[in-house]
Amino acid sequence: MAQTNERVSPERSARMRLIKGRDTKPEWIVRRALHAAGLRYRLHARELPGRPDVIFRTARVVVFIHGCFWHQHPDPDCRLARMPKSRRDFWEPKLMGNRSRDEAVRATLEEGGWRVIEIWECQLAAPRLAKIIEDVRRAVELGRTKG
Repeated sequence: MAQTNERVSPERSARMRLIKGRDTKPEWIVRRALHAAGLRYRLHARELPGRPDVIFRTARVVVFIHGCFWHQHPDPDCRLARMPKSRRDFWEPKLMGNRSRDEAVRATLEEGGWRVIEIWECQLAAPRLAKIIEDVRRAVELGRTKG
């Protein structure tokens, strides 16, 4: 299953190294909106499965901000989650593995009493983002009243 980099050009390899796993543009957009809504949070807790992007510890709410391509957003209307046509033998197992891991992490967190919220990159347009931030705010308030 291991792939060698013999078929990958140095230019492509350099480009792939620039892809970040955290502090991405979608994360910054969501974090700024959460902060503007008066919500305070922690980032990337190592001790939690999947290292959630945003954590509201006392409310037991975690937020994952997923890139639609890398996490294969299941919404059929999402244009960002298209499977590449080239090197499908590489991309399909990789991207489906990411999705399977996301599902397992979600299940583990929920079994541990956490409320898991997933925000997708394609949902970050202004009217939709405002509703998502309100949903997060409600979940945090509900979590705080339970504890």
